Amino acid sequence: MVLFRTLHPNIKIRIYTSFLSRIVGSAIFPFMAIYFTTRMNASIAGVLVISQVFIQFITGLYGGHLADLVGRKRLMVAGEVIKVGAFIGMLLANSPWYESALLTYVMMLLVGVSGGLVNPAAEAMLIDVSTKETRSFMYAVNYWAVNLSIMIGLSIGGWFFEDYLFELLIILMALSILTLWMTVTFIIDTYVVTSEKSRGQYGIKPLLKSYQLVCKDLSFLAFTLGGVAILAIEFQRNNYISVRLERDIQPMIVDFINIYSFELDGIKLLSLLTVTNTLIIVLFTGIVSKWIKGKGEQPLMYAGFILFGLGYAYMAFSINLPGLFLAVVVLSIGELLYVPTRQAMLAEVVDDRRRGAYMAFNGLVFQLGKMLGGLGLIIGNVIGGVGMSVLYLLLVCAGIFFTKLALHRHKINATRTVEVQ
Repeated sequence: MVLFRTLHPNIKIRIYTSFLSRIVGSAIFPFMAIYFTTRMNASIAGVLVISQVFIQFITGLYGGHLADLVGRKRLMVAGEVIKVGAFIGMLLANSPWYESALLTYVMMLLVGVSGGLVNPAAEAMLIDVSTKETRSFMYAVNYWAVNLSIMIGLSIGGWFFEDYLFELLIILMALSILTLWMTVTFIIDTYVVTSEKSRGQYGIKPLLKSYQLVCKDLSFLAFTLGGVAILAIEFQRNNYISVRLERDIQPMIVDFINIYSFELDGIKLLSLLTVTNTLIIVLFTGIVSKWIKGKGEQPLMYAGFILFGLGYAYMAFSINLPGLFLAVVVLSIGELLYVPTRQAMLAEVVDDRRRGAYMAFNGLVFQLGKMLGGLGLIIGNVIGGVGMSVLYLLLVCAGIFFTKLALHRHKINATRTVEVQ
């Protein structure tokens, strides 16, 4: 707590607002693939998920460029305003008086636009107001808070999404208004925008020039591809795996130590599995972070990749409940190993002179991962659970290959730079 008090106010407010918005967001958005599948079909749901992520990625690229031109706070406020409007639209499209899956999808596109504006600006702002000494602690606290909020949200969503979506959307809208107010009132824009920096830089040509410089950094591109491969596995949980569990797990009565019994179906099982994963992350992040300190980061990261992929590979085809929970334990250990080590290496390969553009491009990891997650709905219909399991293991191999390539090239380039100096 002492270290937390020393963090810049912007960091603390961002952690608070992110925590609040993710609680209810995690009760809704992880289940939207099921929402669209039940109202349309799995293939259409996959296309909708992919297109929504693509819109957010394109907006994010422009948002990262704008974050360096107009300032972090202005862009964050604009994104929060759009988000409030989108949640009001989702509420109206899922009310007792009117229901429209198409309008819900359009509002989700606006949520994607909002995220594309807010996230690169917020990430750049966190780097702006942190130091090399406080950055690892800042990201550790943020990682813990994100996982705690997701755990709470999924616990709520697994039990209430199907029957109380309208009520959940009311809460989500209210929290969105609260986070907008907190952003407007408490965030301090420490980033100085000069007229020379922003003059004539809003068009497509300056945007492309900015990212052309990023794309020339082959080490960063390879590192990004490695991250895409690993995140593509994680986003299968809310897409192919969620739909498969909902389809394959027959409702059953579970008797908990002869004290409490409840009906368990695929959606509730997904919620329990995800809560188990998040609870492990919340409880053991600090312990594992201390344990890996001073040890070789790369071997631990690659071991984390492998364990992560093995856990998801089992979840792709099994309906054995103890086996599924054991798989979650395995993938959680892998996540605890690779997330902090990969974040530390990301800071090394990012060019600090173009933080906004680099952090926006780093959003490619998450957006392409989400797109491949949505694509998993379509591919899974063709190759089945065992085929998806093999695909996840191939993605692990790709993640290790591209990450090793990136770090090797970065080391060579750093050595050449030192020799020239």
